[in-house]
Amino acid sequence: MQDFKQSFFHNVLLMAGVLCLATLILLLAGAPPIDAFKHLFLGSLGSWIKFTQVLMAWIPLTLCACGLVYTFRIGLWNIGVEGQVVAGAISATAVLRMGVTSGTPELFLVLAFFGGMLGGGLWAVFAGFLKTKGGVNEIFAGLGLNFVAQAITLWLIFGPWKRPGIASMSGTEPFSPEMWLPTLSTLRLSPAGLLLTIAALIGTGWVLGRTRLGLALKGIGKNPQAAYLHGLKPDIYMIFAMGLAGGCAGLAGTFQITGVYHRLIPAISSNYGYLALLVVMLANYRVWWTPAIAFFFACLNVGSIQLPMMLQLDSSLSGIIQGTLVLATLFMQACQVRKKNE
Repeated sequence: MQDFKQSFFHNVLLMAGVLCLATLILLLAGAPPIDAFKHLFLGSLGSWIKFTQVLMAWIPLTLCACGLVYTFRIGLWNIGVEGQVVAGAISATAVLRMGVTSGTPELFLVLAFFGGMLGGGLWAVFAGFLKTKGGVNEIFAGLGLNFVAQAITLWLIFGPWKRPGIASMSGTEPFSPEMWLPTLSTLRLSPAGLLLTIAALIGTGWVLGRTRLGLALKGIGKNPQAAYLHGLKPDIYMIFAMGLAGGCAGLAGTFQITGVYHRLIPAISSNYGYLALLVVMLANYRVWWTPAIAFFFACLNVGSIQLPMMLQLDSSLSGIIQGTLVLATLFMQACQVRKKNE
C-alpha cells in the first residue's frame, strides 16, 4: 500500500510538472494555454464519439505496453516492438487473404489473431537469438528488424499483394466486412478489442506477479549472474520474454488490420510501438499503471487534431508534451537514484 501511495504521488507530481512546462511552451509560442488545454480535452473527451476514438487508439498502445513490461522486467530494451507490430499485421493479413475465398470468414478472423501473435512473437524471438547467440545488442537488433519489417510491408503492398490494377500507398485491397472486428455501429468501438486488451492486462499482471516465470524474469533482470548460480538460464528466459512481448505486439498489429484500417497499409503500426516504450517508462515498468498512462497518451494523440483547426497550432504539440513527460521522468528517476546512493 505504501508503495502504491509513493507511485501515485510520484505520478501526480510528474503530471503537475509537465503541465507547467507545457504551459510555458504555449506561452512562448504565443498561444493561450487555457484554450489549448480546453481544445485538447474537448477533442479527446468532448463527446462519446471522441471518447471511443481514444479507446481505439488506447487498445493497440496498451497491448504493446503489456508486451514491453515482460522485456523490461528481465532487463531488455525491446526497441524492436515497432517491427513486431508490423510483423503481426503482415501475418494476420496473410491469414485473412487465405480466407477470402473460403465460406467461413469468421473462422479466419479468429485465426488471424493467432497468426498475428505468432508472427510478432517469432519476429521478437529472432531479435532474442541475435542478442543471446550472436552477441548483438537488443537495441541495434530491434532497430534493424524494424526497418526490415517496414521494407517487407512496402514490398508486399507494391508487389504480391498490390490492389488489382494499381499499387499505391493506400495499402492492399480492403477485406470484406465479414473479416472486420464487429463494432458498435454508432460509436465505432470494438468490444472484442477492448475485452482482448483487458484480458492481456490481467494476464500480464498475473504472470508477472503470481507465477514462477514472473519471479524468474524479475530475478534475472536484477542480477543475471546470481540467477544463473541458482539454476536459471538467462538466455532462455530472455528469448521467452521476447516471444511474449512480440506476441502482444502482434495482437496490436492484428487489431490495426481487423479493427481500424481493414487492410495492410505502410504505416500500419501508427508508431504505437515507440509510444508504448514511453508509456512503460512513465509507468516505472509496472503493469497496472500502463493503462492509465496509455489512456493519457491516446487522449493527447486524438485531441491534438483540434489544435490546427481551432488555434492554428501545429498538432505536434502533443509530441512535445510526450517528450517533456519522458524527460521529466528520467530526471526524477535520476534524482531518486542519486538520493539513494547518498
